[in-house]
Amino acid sequence: MSTEESQDDSPEEEEDLQYFVRIGGADLDGTKTVERSLSELDGIGTRTARLVAEKADVDRSATFGLLDEEDIDAVVDIAENLEDHVPSWMTNRQNDFFTGETTHLVGTDVDEKRRHDINRMKIIESYKGVRHKRGQKVRGQRTKSTGRSEGTIGVNVEEIREEMADNEGGDDE
Repeated sequence: MSTEESQDDSPEEEEDLQYFVRIGGADLDGTKTVERSLSELDGIGTRTARLVAEKADVDRSATFGLLDEEDIDAVVDIAENLEDHVPSWMTNRQNDFFTGETTHLVGTDVDEKRRHDINRMKIIESYKGVRHKRGQKVRGQRTKSTGRSEGTIGVNVEEIREEMADNEGGDDE
């Protein structure tokens, strides 16, 4: 009988399970734990995910989709307004260029701001902007022997075989 009871409980849990939780323009997997699903979001790592779960008074090992609506809303609120709950050194956007504010970007905003910053560097033609324009390495890596994206280095055996096959076929006729 115990196996039948456990089978009856699982469909009820699955009905309450919220498969997707929306934070910052991204869908998080509700079948994973709170910590793991938050850490899959851009702008939030494992350490920040633990902190968000702690601030929301939620067990970080609980399944995210099985939480109450109030708990999910608390997690979403803290994740979207993280700069109010963590020290300024822990945010990912300190002293914004235009506003001077310290914020923490989450979700698709991270990629959008990164593209905006790179375009600004290209427009003002800073050193990093020029390197981005040329498609070269930006952060001081060595370029003498690595990062060669154009042309082939070494011998292309397939081309040589094709040329030899063409030459042999052309000699017979």
